[in-house]
Amino acid sequence: MFLMLVLLALVQGLTEFLPISSSGHLIILWESSEALGLATQEELTKNTQLVLDVAVHMGTLGAVILYFWRDVFAMIKGLYQLARGRSGPDSRLMLAVVVASIPLVIVGFFTKDLITQYLRVTQVIAWSTIIFGLLLWVADRYMLQVRKIENLDWPDFVSIGLLQVLALIPGTSRSGITMTAGRFQGMERGESARFSMLLSIPAISGAGLLAMVDLMQAHNAALTTAAFWGAGLSFAFALIAIWWLMRWLRTASFTVFVIYRVFMGLLILAIVTF
Repeated sequence: MFLMLVLLALVQGLTEFLPISSSGHLIILWESSEALGLATQEELTKNTQLVLDVAVHMGTLGAVILYFWRDVFAMIKGLYQLARGRSGPDSRLMLAVVVASIPLVIVGFFTKDLITQYLRVTQVIAWSTIIFGLLLWVADRYMLQVRKIENLDWPDFVSIGLLQVLALIPGTSRSGITMTAGRFQGMERGESARFSMLLSIPAISGAGLLAMVDLMQAHNAALTTAAFWGAGLSFAFALIAIWWLMRWLRTASFTVFVIYRVFMGLLILAIVTF
């Protein structure tokens, strides 16, 4: 089970912020864990999955807050400004994140059970991995790189938020679709990644909260040693992934992620077909 824990933290930590779909990787990992001998059926209880799910999400949340602490601090100042009826760059950044997060929060709240029941299937993961990977390539290949977050208008933030809703489809990648949306708005690669990371704060918090609610309803919310290990490892892996991605995008494109997504999607389809 310890190897399963390490892999779970590794997958969540690395794929949460890279545009390659954390949910798709996690679903595949959970479904194949028993067959690969990573965990027994007795260990793979719903409660265990919920505990570890909350833990690794909190780990990645801590990583993005630490890496972008200046932006987080600016948003906190912006919230204080808004409370006092003032405006400025900090309050605008805070409102931008809120506005772009609202569609995902609303749609996710009302469709969580439907998505879990009907869309968490291998074929959906495979096709969405391929399709939205190619969409990222189109945006990155043909759009200009001239805008930063502060250059976007409110309709731009709304459109990014609406596209983020597509992340509810397993395999889409929340970070991938928001970076794609940012590139369609003509944002620089690094800036699209930065805004995507900031949007991950309410998104991950919401996902963690929903998992925590499910955990409480299961009448067993005990924090185990495995949960602490999962949080710590996912924090470390996520911090590495964020640091690497931001450095990569200074001089390179998203093409490597598109190639990976298409290859992964085709491989999954081949496995389930043959």
